[in-house]
Amino acid sequence: MSLEFLEQRLSVPARQLGEPGPHGEQLDALLTAALRVPDHGRLMPWRLRLIRGDARRRFGERLAEIHAQKDPDVAAKALLKDRERYLSAPLIVVVIAHVLDGHKVPRQEQILSAGCVAYNLLLGAQALGFGAQWLTGWAAYDSAVATLLGLEAGEQVVGFVHVGTPIEPAAEHPRAALADMLAEWTP
Repeated sequence: MSLEFLEQRLSVPARQLGEPGPHGEQLDALLTAALRVPDHGRLMPWRLRLIRGDARRRFGERLAEIHAQKDPDVAAKALLKDRERYLSAPLIVVVIAHVLDGHKVPRQEQILSAGCVAYNLLLGAQALGFGAQWLTGWAAYDSAVATLLGLEAGEQVVGFVHVGTPIEPAAEHPRAALADMLAEWTP
């Protein structure tokens, strides 16, 4: 058994992703596999929204409008970034936590389950030969953006997973050493 696939996992910056992206049966397989996550209580506390095609441009335009309404002094450069943020990768999967408050399964576990969906999208995209990056930014935490995306009560964006074909190799970055992260508990 080899862990080489996991040892080689890395995110490809969204701006380094281009066409093609997964589509058809390949996209269905990726999304189906992404849902195979730990799910205490079988709540399925996640939803997915796809942003692709011209919807990416329209989404960016709406983000810029929301940003300008919330901060009339926002720099033009920031609004341009909002407009262009979703244009590189051909597919953006919005991973949404659908939290059932008051349930015996703690809120945190439900959000973590949705986070595992986002991570499975990263792994699945790489396994299929694509690149992917999980991003948040201000839009993931904004109530007006939640309304724009059609989120319901109890839902929140966990991340925007950008998926496409790498147009240049992603740079490896230093990783934590196991010895720096590990301690053994002893009573």
